[in-house]
Amino acid sequence: MCLSVPSQVTELHEDATVTVNTLGVKRRVSSHLMTEPLAIGDFVLIHIGFVMNKIDKDEANLSLELYKEIVEKLELEEQV
Repeated sequence: MCLSVPSQVTELHEDATVTVNTLGVKRRVSSHLMTEPLAIGDFVLIHIGFVMNKIDKDEANLSLELYKEIVEKLELEEQV
C-alpha cells in the first residue's frame, strides 16, 4: 500500500521540476509527467519523485488534517 501526502508547490524551475512542501519538508521533484501547468500554491500528489496529479485545495487540507491526527494518535500510543 502506498500513501501519498499532499504537497504544496512553493517554487517553479525552468527544468520542469518544482519545489514542494510536504508537512514542512521541502524537496525538488519532477513535473515531467504533468500535462497541465503547475502554479505556486497548487497541491499535488507525488510518487517516486514525480508529480502525478493536482488535487483540490479543500481535499488536500482535509487529507493533511487526517495525517496530523494519525501522527498525534501514534505519538500518544508511544508514550503509554
